[in-house]
Amino acid sequence: MLAKRVVELPAEGDWIFEPKWDGFRALVFRDGDEIFIQSRDEKPLNRYFPELLEPLRAALPARCVLDGEMVIVKNDGLDFDALQLRLHPAASRVKLLSGQIPASFVFFDLLCLGGRDLCGEAFQKRRRELESLLGLASAPIHLTPATSDRSIAADWFRRFEGAGLDGVMAKDPAGTYEPNKRVMLKVKHERDCDCVVAGFRWHKKGEHTMVGSLLLGLFDDAGALQHVGVCASFSTAKRKELVEFLRPYRKDALMNHPWKAWADYATENDEGVKRMPGGQSRWSQGKDLSWEPVRTELIVEVAYDHMQGDRFRHTAQFRRWRTDKKPSDCTYAQLEVVPPQELAAIFPQGR
Repeated sequence: MLAKRVVELPAEGDWIFEPKWDGFRALVFRDGDEIFIQSRDEKPLNRYFPELLEPLRAALPARCVLDGEMVIVKNDGLDFDALQLRLHPAASRVKLLSGQIPASFVFFDLLCLGGRDLCGEAFQKRRRELESLLGLASAPIHLTPATSDRSIAADWFRRFEGAGLDGVMAKDPAGTYEPNKRVMLKVKHERDCDCVVAGFRWHKKGEHTMVGSLLLGLFDDAGALQHVGVCASFSTAKRKELVEFLRPYRKDALMNHPWKAWADYATENDEGVKRMPGGQSRWSQGKDLSWEPVRTELIVEVAYDHMQGDRFRHTAQFRRWRTDKKPSDCTYAQLEVVPPQELAAIFPQGR
């Protein structure tokens, strides 16, 4: 079951609110000794998270299906980058990382118990049964907090962002579980930031005719332009317009480009301008991440939800061009820094 984004917590009606976790969404199936962890795109995840199998057997009833999120906690916050590292093809590496950066499982729905299919039951009832099953669970298995009090949900929205939580979910207490339908609501953080446009990528369905995304940069304290993410979600018409708009900025773009060393290194290795920024990773799953440089003269205002380290956690959204600003104004200093909220407030019995 999916969620649609809204700009604020619903002011009216009955809702059950939960923190929105930033991890790997997954279903867990148990049938006797057999545990099967399935990703949102229906891939098996057992081999990547072996440390969770025994705790799941100890915490879950003999036959059940639960919905939840796998997360990794480091330095009092959620670390999505560490979670991505766990998707490694080498069994030896998986074993090592399972000890060094173990994952936790946070559950928020119960779909089946014994021989009972609960998807047609009201969420309020499913939640009560989930609480009865996991109310005494211990780390690394957790039951997500939930409240019907809007003021508490608003407090979560403010306080827990620094710990890496995405926002707040709102669920209809009477709602059934509807796979692939956006019937839940999600309220996520959004902020504005002015970035330097340092390059772009062609759209996968229109190379040389449509722009796929803009590559964004911010200057650090040392004056170096760091790659912070991409801006996308353009209409087809806008993608075509951007090709012409960016054309004059592509001329002699690499001559004094701050990322020229990456391009030169790639060219020497017969890979074109591909290695940086945003080289291939396990998470990109073979996507073409080649990029086209542009002169670092354009400033764009984008909307973003939050930072993961020194980069945008998700794709930023285009807002407008800023012809009134200089590239040197685009620094990390403009970003709002949210202090971390100790996750013990959410994980009272450990991580």
